[in-house]
Amino acid sequence: MKHHWLNKANNENLIIFFCGWSFDHKPFENLDCGKNDIVVFYDYKELEFPQAIFNGYKKYFLITWSMGVYIAYILREVLPWFDKKIAINGTPFPIDDELGIPQRTFDLTLKYVDSGLRGKFQQNLFKNPTDYEKYLCNPVERSIKDRAEELTVLNDFIKNRDHEYNIFYNCAIISDTDKIIPTRNQVRFWEKYNTPSILLDNGHFPFYEFKSWDEILNKCS
Repeated sequence: MKHHWLNKANNENLIIFFCGWSFDHKPFENLDCGKNDIVVFYDYKELEFPQAIFNGYKKYFLITWSMGVYIAYILREVLPWFDKKIAINGTPFPIDDELGIPQRTFDLTLKYVDSGLRGKFQQNLFKNPTDYEKYLCNPVERSIKDRAEELTVLNDFIKNRDHEYNIFYNCAIISDTDKIIPTRNQVRFWEKYNTPSILLDNGHFPFYEFKSWDEILNKCS
């Protein structure tokens, strides 16, 4: 697992953000950091969390997206105590016909991962072509080979792990046109665990809707 500081200015608050599969920090550079230090985690081929370097903050906030919702959950015992924990367009059951990505959809993504990352998968992240064009102005820097390897590792990891959920997240943000993780599956999961949720008029990648990280935090009271 890799990390990148979007802002490191000795602020009192730290936002820890877990990306989705295949991403890195680049597409999130447009978000204003405000008076927060912000670190982005990505590339889940291995899952060692560097605890020591995040000590000393007054408040900690967790924002997770897509596969990052699952990764942060399984690492919860080594993460800091958070004042707020938000899941965006993901669930702690990453491959599940009712509560996550349907198995057949995941299998097809894995089978055609190289071509998908060059076109259709990337386009499906967004509700409209305008957002896709914004992404192309500041896209992920990682190679397709590296991102494909990550999905293979994640597939093996998820298949060999028992799934359970003990209440962890305070709030979920769900897009109404999610072509990656079906909206209905996300709604079903968070309703099952009585977690408050907010519906956005957006696609799987909703971050161009926000101007700042604080705006995301303020979506959930």
